[in-house]
Amino acid sequence: MSGFLAVLVIVLIFIVIFQIAKASEYVSILKGEKKARQQSNRINGFLLIAFLVLGLIGVYYCNNLLKGKILGESASVQGEGVDTLIYVTLAITGVVFVGTQILLFWFAFKYQEKEGRKAFYFPHNNRLEVIWTVIPAIALTVLVAFGLKHWFQLTSDAPKDAAIVEITGKQFNWLIRYPGKDGQLGRRDFKKIDEAASNPLGMDWDDQLSKDDFMATEVHLVVGKPVKFVIGSRDVIHDVGLPQFRMKMDAVPGIPTTLWFTPKFTTKQMKEKTGNPDFTYEISCDQMCGSGHYSMRGVIVVETQEEYDAWVAKQPLQYSLAHPAPEAPKADSTQKTVAANIAKP
Repeated sequence: MSGFLAVLVIVLIFIVIFQIAKASEYVSILKGEKKARQQSNRINGFLLIAFLVLGLIGVYYCNNLLKGKILGESASVQGEGVDTLIYVTLAITGVVFVGTQILLFWFAFKYQEKEGRKAFYFPHNNRLEVIWTVIPAIALTVLVAFGLKHWFQLTSDAPKDAAIVEITGKQFNWLIRYPGKDGQLGRRDFKKIDEAASNPLGMDWDDQLSKDDFMATEVHLVVGKPVKFVIGSRDVIHDVGLPQFRMKMDAVPGIPTTLWFTPKFTTKQMKEKTGNPDFTYEISCDQMCGSGHYSMRGVIVVETQEEYDAWVAKQPLQYSLAHPAPEAPKADSTQKTVAANIAKP
């Protein structure tokens, strides 16, 4: 019923608009087409100026109202440069946007049709075309150059002391793997993937480097220590989004991608900074990956080295989960009786 009413209202609105247009047409015939057109232009000119003023006031009001709801300070050292690039880009494009909108609406008002005014035919001007082509090209080149600088930094080789965390996306969750004491991730083979055998990543147990790797449901990082993410996918394209750290990278099947950064604040510090006791760093999937896309949310915990070491000490090796020790056979009643008789003096 509500859907029918909504359609009915839309139809009535169109009918009203159509009738107003027809009435305006009849009025123009009665008054004279030229006079009616000039009057319409004058009204539209004033409306455009009013729209410009109200629009700029609305932009300023929304900015003041919502600026406290953005992400805030970057939680990674490398993210500071990304924030600076965003602010510079917004400043340049903001000035151009406001300037062009003011000129657009003012020209529509200033140069409306009037008696005795004739439009000047201005088909071509080389100087103007060079100006509005070269200046934007230079500005965009500078912005792209700074963007590439940050991109190459984030995807370059990580520092030698960087921790390594492997993040693999699958429909619809993240698989997190850490290297053991050797600091190296073991070999993987997609043919060896077996969820039932506690091997969701297809870890190759013939590779000695795999035997001390472990998996977790959360990503744990050490504050102030660089970390390298090795990113991949088990099925479709996903995207590792790290909004608080200002990072993101596609997770592509068969093509590992990497990025690295240095966390600045622990999770506890961010709870204090944001005033939110429930704050958590998160991993979001920024690529539509299927019907369960909404559920692909991971958690990142940034902590001190001592807290991280204590957490690592509690994690079972994935090899031990995939190869549980066989239970010792239980002695039957006859065996127990014999053993008891032997034990008697």
